[in-house]
Amino acid sequence: MASPGAPASPPTSEPRASARPIRVLIVDDDFKIGQIHRGFVERLAGFEVVGEARSGGLALRLADELRPDLVLLDIYLPDMSGLDVLRQLRDRDFDVITLSAARDPDTLRDALRLGVVHYLVKPVAFQTFRDKLASYATWAAALDRTAITGQTDIDRLVGVLRTPSGDRPLPKGLSASTLQAVRDAVAGTDAALTAVQVAARCGVSRVTARRYLEHLVRAEVLTVQPVYGKSGRPVHQYSNRRD
Repeated sequence: MASPGAPASPPTSEPRASARPIRVLIVDDDFKIGQIHRGFVERLAGFEVVGEARSGGLALRLADELRPDLVLLDIYLPDMSGLDVLRQLRDRDFDVITLSAARDPDTLRDALRLGVVHYLVKPVAFQTFRDKLASYATWAAALDRTAITGQTDIDRLVGVLRTPSGDRPLPKGLSASTLQAVRDAVAGTDAALTAVQVAARCGVSRVTARRYLEHLVRAEVLTVQPVYGKSGRPVHQYSNRRD
């Protein structure tokens, strides 16, 4: 298989507001590529690698033993197809992202029918890897806390699996990892937050937090409400959209 460039160190992503890390099992028959993907995961705040498997049989055993939240699954394995692994994992309580050199429509169709969250084609760049795992983390958290009242809620949850700005690049000067941290900060509470409060949670300046919050308002992910105090100057409070 082709090998993507080795990840640079040290870690660069900002902390996520999360109760515990997302536990990841990596399944890849190629030791070097498995290590590259481990390095990618270890660069992401809010994720941890709990195991690696080089075969489908070992993947099934470790999935039962380790109970990961997320499996990064190759299709080409020495003892069975990753699709066969997927079929046997369907009743387990975790999600699967496929990372494979397989590009044929039949494999993609089968993987999607079997419920993969994302399908990444090797060699995968770190930025793509990071964005897809970030969208997965946001989606998983939103799914746990959202009261689904209608189609709008479902459409928004499904849309979260896209890259942080839909399918378009982020505006100049905004990073996907900081955007993810800001989204998670607001998502982690039912209360509306000010830019100062979000900045404290994310470890960024108030001005930076405000830029990301306003971007998320324009993207219709958050709502903003001015609250007037004694000074007469409104304080803007941001919260998740409820409609």
